Amino acid sequence: MSETSFDLRGKVALVTGGNGGIGLGMADAMARAGADICIWGTNAAKNATALKTLSGHGVKTMALQCDVSSKAEVDASFAETLQSLGRVDGVFANAGMSGRENSFLEITEEKWRRMLGVNLDGVFFTYQAALRHMLERAENGDPGGRLIATSSMASISGAARNEHYAATKGGLNAMSYALAVEFGRYGITSNIIQPGWIATDMTEGLMANEKFAANAGKRIPLRRWGQPSDFGGLAVYLLSDASAYHTGQDFLIDGGYWRF
Repeated sequence: MSETSFDLRGKVALVTGGNGGIGLGMADAMARAGADICIWGTNAAKNATALKTLSGHGVKTMALQCDVSSKAEVDASFAETLQSLGRVDGVFANAGMSGRENSFLEITEEKWRRMLGVNLDGVFFTYQAALRHMLERAENGDPGGRLIATSSMASISGAARNEHYAATKGGLNAMSYALAVEFGRYGITSNIIQPGWIATDMTEGLMANEKFAANAGKRIPLRRWGQPSDFGGLAVYLLSDASAYHTGQDFLIDGGYWRF
């Protein structure tokens, strides 16, 4: 590993759901390391705010409004990303939604389909678009690429009353492992990030519940909830040349919660 292994100049990262939370934490760190960044998000105002932050690092940045559950929107947004930035070296499939019901029996078909559409179909559509581009590059003598998906500990634990969310993340894990095997021959890696309790918009309601927040905090050995910035170093590593032989793996970022 050379002293420039974590220098991301010349690389381009696409971060779906990159306008806030973990996605923005990763995008910001990669931009600081020299990578050009494109973020996708459905909220135009949040996209604009995030873009102001990212553009302050002296790299090329762009933000597109994209609903990843729509294949047409994903394909159009990926084409626009390529047109503006020239290439995509790493895709951080971070866009997602959560949902919790009073019982598994209260999960309606509509809620089930919507959850799968965003959390699983969205990654499927995004990865297909990215892999077509990466394979075309490989055929032209420029192999390599990074696929990184934000999963959840719900995929490996008993997420009661949240089975539809857990199902999407479990499916995401399996798909990511299979991609690591199929596309490794092209120098393309596929890995998963599994966050613990992280302070984001998605967990705002849980953090506001004093009883829950206190009980969860007691089970975190580092004695604090995670922050989006805690994912920055990992994102830089995964986009960098230093991770070229690291594929098919889970990265559990939870302050030790799972071990306790």
